[in-house]
Amino acid sequence: MKRILTFLLAGLMAVSLAACSETASQESSQPSSASSSSQASEPEETSSSEQSQASSSSGKETPEADGGESNMLVVYFSYAENADLPEGVDAFATASIQTWNNTLTGNTGVVANMIAESTGADLFSIRTVEKYPASYDETLDQGQQEQRADARPALTALPKNLEDYDVIFLGFPNWWGDMPMALYSLLDQVELSGKTIVPFVTSGGSGFSDTIRTIESLESNATIQEGLALQNSSAAGAQEQVDEWLSGLGYAG
Repeated sequence: MKRILTFLLAGLMAVSLAACSETASQESSQPSSASSSSQASEPEETSSSEQSQASSSSGKETPEADGGESNMLVVYFSYAENADLPEGVDAFATASIQTWNNTLTGNTGVVANMIAESTGADLFSIRTVEKYPASYDETLDQGQQEQRADARPALTALPKNLEDYDVIFLGFPNWWGDMPMALYSLLDQVELSGKTIVPFVTSGGSGFSDTIRTIESLESNATIQEGLALQNSSAAGAQEQVDEWLSGLGYAG
């Protein structure tokens, strides 16, 4: 009897041990929840080239540097600044002589200063080596002789650092339907290609005559903008007209 009980107990123990072994085997084959969670939260590695591409595509483009305002220069020829005027000349005795800030100039010089003050532009006065006569009528006669001879009067100086200027206001009186030959002397010696030329003229009533076409032919690689023509008699009081013209071109200060 005892022998039978012994065999029964041994069988039960074998069955129990087999069940425990199977359970342990199943548990060991499954990953732990901590290990699984750790793998899920770990980010994938990104190659350096992929990081570079991502940074490039998401970053803002560097804006282009803003260009400064166009530098402007007023270049002009005016009678009184080129005439051999006597000391103490009366500026009110002739309409061809004007004053600006207590300095003698001509009608074109007055307009040139108006433009400079309204735009902040620099000024350059064209000066000839040989002075013109004190009499304006004699000066006009000499100017006509120079035209017929296609002369190029020598100038005392040329504008410096022209490469720094984008816009050139070019002013002159109308002499016998043309520019004074000193303007030809200047334009023959300076390089204005790629620049914007804005002409202005003072006259007895003939305006620009054919001078715009002349400037275009002499400076074919420059842009010529709409000019301003003023009568000599109205030059001294033309500030409002000058400002309206400048505003229309976008140059008013």
